[in-house]
Amino acid sequence: MKFIRLYGRVLGLLAADRSVAIGLAVAATALAGLQFVEPLLFGRVIDLLSRSDRMTETNVWAEAAVLLAIWASVGLSGIGANVAVSLLADRMAHRNRLRMMSRYFEHVLSLPLAFHGDVQSGRLMKVMLVGADNLFGMWLSFFREHLVTFIGALVLLPLTLFLNWRLALVLIVLVVITTAVTIFVIRKTQAAQMRVERFHTQLAGNAQDALSNVMVVQSFTRMRSETKMFSDIMRQVLDHQFPVLNWWAVVNVLTRAAATISTIAIFVFGTVLHLRGQATVGEIVSFMGFATLLVARLEGAVGFVSHLLFQAPSLTEFFQVLDTKSTVPEAPDALDLPRAEGHVRFENVGFSYPGGGKILDGVEFDAPPGRTVALVGQTGAGKSTAMALLQRLWDPVEGSITLDGHDLRGVSLDALRRNIGVVFQESMLFNRTIRDNLLVGRPGATQEEIEQACRMAEAHDFIIRQPHGYDTMVGERGSSLSGGQRQRLAIARALLKDPPVLILDEATSALDAATEARVQKALKALMLGRTTFIIAHRLSTVREADEILVFEAGGIVERGGFDELVALDGRFAALVKTQLMTAAPTPVH
Repeated sequence: MKFIRLYGRVLGLLAADRSVAIGLAVAATALAGLQFVEPLLFGRVIDLLSRSDRMTETNVWAEAAVLLAIWASVGLSGIGANVAVSLLADRMAHRNRLRMMSRYFEHVLSLPLAFHGDVQSGRLMKVMLVGADNLFGMWLSFFREHLVTFIGALVLLPLTLFLNWRLALVLIVLVVITTAVTIFVIRKTQAAQMRVERFHTQLAGNAQDALSNVMVVQSFTRMRSETKMFSDIMRQVLDHQFPVLNWWAVVNVLTRAAATISTIAIFVFGTVLHLRGQATVGEIVSFMGFATLLVARLEGAVGFVSHLLFQAPSLTEFFQVLDTKSTVPEAPDALDLPRAEGHVRFENVGFSYPGGGKILDGVEFDAPPGRTVALVGQTGAGKSTAMALLQRLWDPVEGSITLDGHDLRGVSLDALRRNIGVVFQESMLFNRTIRDNLLVGRPGATQEEIEQACRMAEAHDFIIRQPHGYDTMVGERGSSLSGGQRQRLAIARALLKDPPVLILDEATSALDAATEARVQKALKALMLGRTTFIIAHRLSTVREADEILVFEAGGIVERGGFDELVALDGRFAALVKTQLMTAAPTPVH
């Protein structure tokens, strides 16, 4: 069953704590044995009392003292074992919950943008938090409580056959029937619970989507519509959840009814056996104790299994994310390239997304160290895709891309991205201090180096005017700063990283003319001595590029300097004319 395989994997995650888990299993076995002994001792006491009229008072008290001493020892041992199990299980579960969250977080961060483009961040957060919490709860309850039940059922229950095999059959039949009913209900409800979990995931995704776009929701009066959509999904959750709950309610009722039925059965059957001389009163009392203990444990086990069923979909999602393979796998012998010179070459590069048509076809160009290359063309022409391939967010399906003569597929991802700096159209700041955002690319930079980079990026003056200077929080996505300030911080961040290869991805397209002028000054300082690729729609920003590549339909249709391409009167010249014609003059009042 998938259900059993899933929880086998859950327990397999404790491999790092194997010795602790084995110790807990030993302690659980001891607890199960001690629980088995208590009803047995109680039966022995009853037998002693039933024949006390045929014994001397001294002998009665002597036997009673032995039984009570053993009983006290069992009780104290049980308390000690329970304390040990609780402490060890708690610590092991907490430790491994955090370890799995860390592993999940690291894995998700390492997955390429292709994965993140298809999966909502709200869903990923929900899967991580719910999955880790469910792992914690499963480990804790299994080792603290239910392992004792399973050991008792599998190992100790057969031992009752040696005590009185006829009465033991009643207990065995009880366990078999309860197990069969539970398996039936699991099969009946497993698929339905998977659907419920998908709706829960959809809820988290929609909520995150609406909250991250709250300005759009309010501006377009979408509050009622978004709330209605949320309520519709919740209704579907309940519609699919209630049938599952009904089935497990039936199991709980049957398990509780088993307590009464088994006790009555043992009493009646035991009385018959006693009258035939095949069971003592003490054995009957012991088996009634076994039945009470077993039914209580079975109730807990059924509750545990039902809880596992409800958790199974979220754990399946958790493992699905962990099992996701990167579309840009790193070679086992990947080269840890030191600081590159910055020589980039595209050789007959072709690319298409899985299941889609070609985005790039036969792209070739050579960018020696220190050269500035501009990529221009209509939206969708392939400019950004080419630069995504340079960062190895995807791998080309044809041809190769090299850095200093090394094929990117043979270079480690850390080494490659350490040598490439990117200034995006959106500055993408963390909700941390200005200093923390600057140190992203170079955590060990000194305050002097930070300030030098900020002066070159025209950012130092506005930073020291902030309430706490470099320790000012910038807000979510840098919301407390203007667009120009955010972009200058992004440039300072790239300057501090000091990469030999630089990508400017529409770095000034969202800025007004005055702000753009200041940012362009900062960009010139950033570009100095680096191999730079500029993706731009504003053609005026690429006038000083050493080479301009004109992309169309995934290929390079023209290349050359600005004046050379304008004189050619081809595609680039047409783009320039179009921008000049559509530029509206600013009225003077």
